[in-house]
Amino acid sequence: MNDITAFNQSPAWTQFNVVSFVIAAGMMAGGIFFMEASFAAKGFYAMSALMLVHTSVSATKTLRDNHEASKMINKIEEAKTEKLLMDING
Repeated sequence: MNDITAFNQSPAWTQFNVVSFVIAAGMMAGGIFFMEASFAAKGFYAMSALMLVHTSVSATKTLRDNHEASKMINKIEEAKTEKLLMDING
């Protein structure tokens, strides 16, 4: 058994982040919808906003994955797995 303690966010913090995201996305969508611009310009801004959200999520996940991979416990587990595979193959 491993003595790994996982850090979990509180439900209140998670809910706060979700509500904040929904409010920000709603405000952005409302701003684009009510903007006095052509349909093409509104479409451009909407696509840009969606791409910004997508790349923000992707960048956050990539940074988090890199951080998790660099933890010592993962390196130890990888070494154990590598040793086990060497023992099986060798």
